[in-house]
Amino acid sequence: MLRSVLAAAVAGACFAARRTPLPARRHWPGIAVVACGVVLGFPLLTTLALETTTTSHAAVVVGLLPLTTAAFAALRTGTRPSRTFWLAALTGAAVVIAFALYQSGGRPGAGDLFLFGALLVCAAGYAEGGRLARVLPGWEVIGWALVLALPVTVTGSALALTAEPPHPTPHAVAGLLWLAAGSTFAGMVVWYRGMAAVGVARASQIQLAQPLLTLVWSVALLGEHLPPAAPVAALAVLACIVVTQRGRG
Repeated sequence: MLRSVLAAAVAGACFAARRTPLPARRHWPGIAVVACGVVLGFPLLTTLALETTTTSHAAVVVGLLPLTTAAFAALRTGTRPSRTFWLAALTGAAVVIAFALYQSGGRPGAGDLFLFGALLVCAAGYAEGGRLARVLPGWEVIGWALVLALPVTVTGSALALTAEPPHPTPHAVAGLLWLAAGSTFAGMVVWYRGMAAVGVARASQIQLAQPLLTLVWSVALLGEHLPPAAPVAALAVLACIVVTQRGRG
């Protein structure tokens, strides 16, 4: 909640500096979907899931997200990717799921319901945001979604800080600021712009690399050990991404 409040402050400063007008009324339902899915639903549901399951098991969500986003985009925008695209997307999702299950020992966790819900709401938010980014700048799409969610995120932040007073350290503050300015705002700006440029379905498949990239960063930053299956899975996913980007989407 707090990272979304801080990201909304960044977005608000950008709106004020550029004197950005309000979006047209017809765009607000789509912005509300982005707010519910990307700003509120996915972060909250995955955080709840991680209280009862491992990070590697939660990677199943990220592994399925590109495929589900492509499906939402096909329904919402009317795009019809080729059979080659769907075959490569299914193969890439299967590789990531198999790798994640291998990492967690193949045992479903109690947080699977939260993960499934996170998958659905985020895919809807991505697909709707990609559609809006064709008519609005990407930074406005996520910015207005963050602003629209402020009544919920401000209330949630206040309740959370009251219930559990924080004990900030420099490392924790730096992490929170990065989540707010980098992951929650800047990252989504370029993500929506990319989806608008190449299409939601094709852009979503690039996200197949995210679980494996997360693993690389966990090794580099946290000192975790690289599993033997990781390089094989990475090469397989890379091949699937190449196919989805070269095929007709």
